[in-house]
Amino acid sequence: MMKTTALALVAALLAFSPALAKPAPKVSIASFAQLKTPLPYPYDEAADADKTVAAAKAKAKAQHKRLIVDMGGNWCPDCRILAATMELPELKSFIDRNFVVVSVDIGRFDKNLQIPAHYGINKRLEGVPALMVIDPKADKLLNAAQMSQLSDARHMSPQGLADWLAGWTP
Repeated sequence: MMKTTALALVAALLAFSPALAKPAPKVSIASFAQLKTPLPYPYDEAADADKTVAAAKAKAKAQHKRLIVDMGGNWCPDCRILAATMELPELKSFIDRNFVVVSVDIGRFDKNLQIPAHYGINKRLEGVPALMVIDPKADKLLNAAQMSQLSDARHMSPQGLADWLAGWTP
C-alpha cells in the first residue's frame, strides 16, 4: 500500500515537472518590434466569462489538453504583446496542439474576479496578463505561484514567452 502511494506521488510529480515539458518551438522573431501591428485587442469586454471559461474547460477536458485562462485587459500593452506573440504561426500551432486558451477581461482589476477566486486566488492579481494553467480533468490550478510571470511580457523576448508556455505542456 505504501509503495503504491509512493509510486503514485512520484508519477504525479513527474507529470508536472517542467523538465519533462515539451520543447518550445523556435519563434520566428527576435524582437516584439517585429510583431504585426496594430496589436490585437484580445479581450471581449462584453463576454460572459463564466460561460466562456466553462466551455473552454469542457473542450480542454474532452481533448485531453490543459486549459490556459488568460486574464487581462485591452488597455494593457503586455497583454496585447502576449496575444500577438501567441498568434505567430509556429507558436499558435504549438499552443493549439497542447492547450485550449480562453481570454477573460478583468477590467481594471474589478471584473470577472470570480474566475481566479474559483481556484483560491482571492487577493488582487500581481499584474496582467495573468495566465492560469489548469488541469481541466481535476479542475486544478497548476501554476498559482507563476500566474503573473508574464505581466512584464514586453521586457521578455518572444522566445522567452514561448519557453514559458512550453514549460506548462502536459
